[in-house]
Amino acid sequence: MRHGLVTPLLTALLLSAIPGAQAQTAQPVETAPPNVPAFKPAFPQQTRAPAVKTRTPLVVTEIASGFNKPWAIAFLPDGRFLVTEKPTGSLYIVTAAGKKSPPVAGLPKVDGRGQGGLLDVEVGPDYAKSGLIYWTYYEPREGGNGLAVARAKLVDGPKPRIKGLQVIFRMQPTLESTLHAGGRLVFTPDGKLFVTLGERSILPGRVQAQDLKSDFGKVVRINPDGAIPKDNPFVGRKDARPEIWSSGHRNILSAALDSQQRLWIVEMGPRGGDELNRPEAGKDYGWPTIGYGEEYSGEPIHKTTQAAGMEQPVYYWDPVISPSGLTLYSGALFPEWKGNFFIGGLSSQALVRLVLKDDRVVGEERLLTERNARIREVVQGPDGALYLLTDDSNGRLWKLTPGAAP
Repeated sequence: MRHGLVTPLLTALLLSAIPGAQAQTAQPVETAPPNVPAFKPAFPQQTRAPAVKTRTPLVVTEIASGFNKPWAIAFLPDGRFLVTEKPTGSLYIVTAAGKKSPPVAGLPKVDGRGQGGLLDVEVGPDYAKSGLIYWTYYEPREGGNGLAVARAKLVDGPKPRIKGLQVIFRMQPTLESTLHAGGRLVFTPDGKLFVTLGERSILPGRVQAQDLKSDFGKVVRINPDGAIPKDNPFVGRKDARPEIWSSGHRNILSAALDSQQRLWIVEMGPRGGDELNRPEAGKDYGWPTIGYGEEYSGEPIHKTTQAAGMEQPVYYWDPVISPSGLTLYSGALFPEWKGNFFIGGLSSQALVRLVLKDDRVVGEERLLTERNARIREVVQGPDGALYLLTDDSNGRLWKLTPGAAP
């Protein structure tokens, strides 16, 4: 077998052993030409995995609408939703019937320009005791802005509010940019908090993605109060920020844990080169030195796709899907989806499904493409349904459940 190629027979054999992947073809979902055809994958099925097809009929139910570019969903213990609204900086409590509360009062001001505003929200692991919620936002600062993580107690009621506001993390340095600050939050079972960050897009930020004295283009790991875990990989080094977990990322808008409690991310590439990565402690994921894309102008960014000391993506897309939101399915409503990855697609206007085997992508599907909607967020609910947010000025909250067989 030639390096970089997988025969149809081998593809079929790989897929045949994977739940939910029996209905497949040897052809990939993506058939458009790549933006950078000269760049070839480093190993088989690093891109353009064979297409798979969900056999379960799907039902999309609209729970609520009228959100101005919503960004994130979190679930309260009683089944209600927290939903963020990016440009306005508003946070809402939404019932299962779609009734929205007034905006939660007391949140700090956001810089809502461009990709800025109020982004992710998570319910604290100890919410039943503390009532704490956590969120990310573009914080206006003297000289520019930067991503911040805050927490506060949610005071429920007809006019919800927060109290005891604490900013527990501030991306450094401050830079004037309305782009690429990342913003996803992921709690781990041991009580740590991952925060995903972008490199601010503009050149003064981009060049800091591999600089360990800067938070730009990093995954950072903190305690829920903002303190630095003692086992972070760069603790004690004078040439590195101790909160850094991994480096060399572009803009991470998708993050989740797998069944082994390992972190996975999907990061925005340039024109070509969106990446699925599993960031490990202390490792460098290459941006902007290596990659599979190019500038939107068509000018080159990378001389090569591989370099010593820099990690390869598990999977990449060229053309891109524009990923935002990630969940790894573990519910019972869709048995064929067990263990599959689901990614919101913005420019691709799709819910992207990936089937993995031994940490390699062996199947891909694009769902809900007929709805022509930019999908900003995807999360699995306590009931095993998938919940989605559409990215537009009349953003909608959707519930995805199995339908009756035809």
